[in-house]
Amino acid sequence: MKKQSTAIHTPYVRPDAYGSLAVPIYNNVAFEFQDAAEMADAFCNRIKAPDYARVENPTVTNLEQRVKALTGAEHVTAFNSGMAAISNTLLAVAEQGKNIVSSHHLFGNTLSLLTTTLKRYGVEARLRDLINLDAVSEAIDENTCAVFLEVITNPQMEVADLKAIADIAHEKRVPVIADSTVIPFTETNLKSLGVDIEVVSSTKYLSGGGTSLGGLVIDYGTFPDINNRVKYELLFNLGAYMTPQAAYMQTLGLETLDVRYQRQAANALWVAQKLDRVVKVNYVGLPDNPYYALAQKQFGTTAGAMLTIDLESKEACYRFLNRLQMVHRATNLFDSRTLAIHPASTIFGNFSEEQLNNMDVRQTTIRLSIGLEAKEDILADILQALGRIDN
Repeated sequence: MKKQSTAIHTPYVRPDAYGSLAVPIYNNVAFEFQDAAEMADAFCNRIKAPDYARVENPTVTNLEQRVKALTGAEHVTAFNSGMAAISNTLLAVAEQGKNIVSSHHLFGNTLSLLTTTLKRYGVEARLRDLINLDAVSEAIDENTCAVFLEVITNPQMEVADLKAIADIAHEKRVPVIADSTVIPFTETNLKSLGVDIEVVSSTKYLSGGGTSLGGLVIDYGTFPDINNRVKYELLFNLGAYMTPQAAYMQTLGLETLDVRYQRQAANALWVAQKLDRVVKVNYVGLPDNPYYALAQKQFGTTAGAMLTIDLESKEACYRFLNRLQMVHRATNLFDSRTLAIHPASTIFGNFSEEQLNNMDVRQTTIRLSIGLEAKEDILADILQALGRIDN
């Protein structure tokens, strides 16, 4: 089956007692067993059966199975947020004395996790220019436990060569972990580019209308010990499993992901093309973008629904935001609605100017997440806000 069909028709692990077509919400904690032996087998993972909803729930399992079928992954584990997916994955590879090679171009909390939280536990973050392959190679040594990167950075819109980085990392037996939130996993084949594990904020494209928090760890099985630690150590010991309510909403979102994404990506490209005539636009789907060819090679013909524009000052950005009428002033990405935010004063608001400069997060940048509204209405609201900036 094609992916759109697979998203809808992946069967339950166990048939529903009532033949429900939509996955039920199993809003319960405990599960009964036929006898003591079955109970022991379930708890020790000798059979596929839920034992306790903190680590396995049929509604969540159904979502995991659908994502597994769509991606060809060996394992998929659902967490209660994108940051939980990232932190559990990095904790699965890291330990005192190890280092993680990454970039300054990361989402603010991801960078803080690497440089502050994990640092307290003796893990070094080696932040390099991942466009410079020599710098990547020089940074990896016998204590490197992972290379971590975003497939399109937020909000710098940088695209690194995943295959080239993976070749360098794998030669030294180091896994590559990629945050692929910006481009849906239904649009890519990152395994073929050498990515070992994808982490995804399913809060974004999957939930669709900004209805629920979630994260996914999509493990291609090339480093088996990582899944064992994620699934049978950290999930049990840290308790960050996705809730059945969130899994239900995100399963519904998964069924419509393809049609929504195609509309959002098309809207983003059209808006970027129109805005490119009047303001500085950064969108990897534009042919004159420095990462256009690489993005097309790695992600296909679509380039996601996030773009940025740069104005003349922070004050101009604030005036622009304040004059928006339909576009919402809000965080989050890939909602059904178009959203706008000033990253430097919000998502990165607790970083110093020196840190912002190191991350290439400018005070002049507005990030736009393009939604499902009529593209003409999105553009009209942005243009009217731009037109009033100097008034």
